[in-house]
Amino acid sequence: MNMQLLSSLITQTLVYSAPLILTALGGVFSERSGIVNVGLEGIMVVGAFTSVVFNLTFAEQFGSMTPWLGVLAGGAAGVIFALLHAVATVHFRADHIISGTVMNLLAPPLTIFLIKVIYGKGQTDTIREQFGYSSIPGLSKIPVIGDLFFNNTSLPAYFAIVVAVISWFIIFKTKFGLRLRSVGENPLAADTLGINVYALRYSGVLISGFLGGMGGAIFAQSIAGRFASTTIAGQGFISMAAMIFGKWNPLGAMGAAIFFGFAQNLSIAGANLPLISQIPNVYLQAAPYVLTIVVLVLFLGKAAAPKADGVNYIKSK
Repeated sequence: MNMQLLSSLITQTLVYSAPLILTALGGVFSERSGIVNVGLEGIMVVGAFTSVVFNLTFAEQFGSMTPWLGVLAGGAAGVIFALLHAVATVHFRADHIISGTVMNLLAPPLTIFLIKVIYGKGQTDTIREQFGYSSIPGLSKIPVIGDLFFNNTSLPAYFAIVVAVISWFIIFKTKFGLRLRSVGENPLAADTLGINVYALRYSGVLISGFLGGMGGAIFAQSIAGRFASTTIAGQGFISMAAMIFGKWNPLGAMGAAIFFGFAQNLSIAGANLPLISQIPNVYLQAAPYVLTIVVLVLFLGKAAAPKADGVNYIKSK
């Protein structure tokens, strides 16, 4: 394998990994607080929709900054959409799986309806300002490593990696993170110590909405290039598998998301790789989803989720 092919493989893996990393991190925050969030798929759909509409509307005003601002817009929309899940599960104590499933069922038809209202058709035009490829100053000049990882690479991927490191620090090294984990492990004990269980669970779900919305926005503006009913197509579920595979640890979730990103990239780059090029393309395209099922089957029962994950809390009087 030559260096140019290896560099392309790494770069494209990072492109596909960035949305998965951010969305998986969102799942970590939600489930660390005790709220199961299977609605990550719906949150990504809303984030993707919002970012594309923002991009099409404001590309002339903001130029090359439009995709990054679109990510923030997608994150904000994800927060609003995740609030539905937070109210349902925390305030009304609804079943977490049912609430998340409703979010996943609601998001695609709602966004397509809005697309038809705004643009008069079932999908948007291709956005003009997309995330391209950039070189990181200084690091791109490092021999070999610079060419492989930092030259003509994906900035959103490195942004997601930085967010993963910050998330690990917040969850395991700060007072907020300790309290968040405590309400996910034993909310009654946390409440006894004066911790506001409801507020922290709301925080966990809303943070997951922001990160998941950003994940959807990055996917739409770096891979899809437009919004349609099939834009996200299972990325939220793959992110959930990455969260479980990573054992609800931000760094573990990041590593698992990169693995799944590599699996998705194989369907594109596989034709240029020895041995893999002999595998029919349909199998390579199905590989990420098959791996998602395998991971869930093998690791869901073995991975230790927060003890109160999915358990509604009723404050005692």
